[in-house]
Amino acid sequence: MQTLWYVLGTVVFFALIMLSVALHEVGHLVPAKIFRVKVTEYFVGFGKTLWKRRYGSTDYGVKALPLGGYVKLVGMYPPAPGDTRVRASGTNFLQQIAEDARSYEWEDVTPEDDGTLLYQKPVWQRLIIMAGGPAMNILIAFLLFLGVTAGAGVARPTMTVQSVSECVIPAGRSDHTCLPGDAPTPAHAMGVQAGDVIVSFNGRRPADWDQFSRMIRDNLSAPATLVVERGGRTVTLTPTPTVTTGVPSKVDPGRNVEAGFLGVSPTQEVQRGGPVRVVKDMWTMTVQSVYALIGFPVKVWHTAAGLVTGQPRDLYGPVSVVGASRVAGEVVTTNQLSSGNKVAFVAQLLGSVNLFVALFNLVPLPPLDGGHLAGATWDGLRQLLARLRRRSSPPPFDTTKLLPVSWLVTSFVVLAGVVLVVADLVSPIRLF
Repeated sequence: MQTLWYVLGTVVFFALIMLSVALHEVGHLVPAKIFRVKVTEYFVGFGKTLWKRRYGSTDYGVKALPLGGYVKLVGMYPPAPGDTRVRASGTNFLQQIAEDARSYEWEDVTPEDDGTLLYQKPVWQRLIIMAGGPAMNILIAFLLFLGVTAGAGVARPTMTVQSVSECVIPAGRSDHTCLPGDAPTPAHAMGVQAGDVIVSFNGRRPADWDQFSRMIRDNLSAPATLVVERGGRTVTLTPTPTVTTGVPSKVDPGRNVEAGFLGVSPTQEVQRGGPVRVVKDMWTMTVQSVYALIGFPVKVWHTAAGLVTGQPRDLYGPVSVVGASRVAGEVVTTNQLSSGNKVAFVAQLLGSVNLFVALFNLVPLPPLDGGHLAGATWDGLRQLLARLRRRSSPPPFDTTKLLPVSWLVTSFVVLAGVVLVVADLVSPIRLF
């Protein structure tokens, strides 16, 4: 029975991700229709067509490989500069690639389509159309996080100390038991007790535990004076230097950084919140996701190397859609969470996936949405400069010149996807 629930949880979560992909494409489709751009196809998946239906001039359907989706907006590639017709061939390899892509694009163009092609639209409309997909994912993430935060609530650290570590465990030692010769933690040395409420650190009153944690990290090995509330009384503890050690980075938990260490952990309290709280949480996750995107190629390489050498997966490393779905299945079958907490966890996981998808698509490289946004922005800057110089508006930027970059990015995304899918099947990340 547990296996059945695991499979069901995995499949349902995968289907929810595909629904998110479909809604991402709706984010492009709706403004394109509003601005009267010619749209010939809207499909979820790739490969062989399983089902399609034509409404107006657009084919809607589902394809066999549920690994994405697309909307075909006609006119993404403008005519060759100085020529309103598509030339038959180029004079070199890269030019030939551009002309082949342009020819394929213009197979769907008729004289009646003049004015409905994407490149002919004002820059602000093109920006809205291309930003619509990521905006849809951000909206989905916001609604999911808001549902959890306002409904079930989210466990957050309070200013009350839950436990005090007795000793400083050297970095790299897997056994967290204190051994003879281990130095006592600063918190243990200064006399912090479970149940103490943090009042101030070095004369500053922290607003919350996160700020308190940052104060400790920034203190490195300098002296620290801690004031706590204990039994209704305010107590100033013995000033003791914090110690510099390796701790997980706030923005990249998979990487250790040198920071100050005190040796206390907070109690957790389930708190509800509204849109402002959710926006703050999403901003924190956005910063972390940006760092994850910067290190994504390196982490994929380490994942591939780990597959070859048999190293265990990094708990904070990247996962594929398959890996995220397996985590959802694991959450559904664990007995360590209540039913309500399982639903909240899966909702937050789906929200995190949507937020990451949005940020990934905003990377300013073709064929990602960010690449098209960058191209439209460049067109807008060129037009603005022309107006300032009182010159005629320049023709649209020839995006076919970026096709080699697009192919490189696509090749990397496909390769990374294969590596992560294999890793998630062979050596999945397990939370429980």
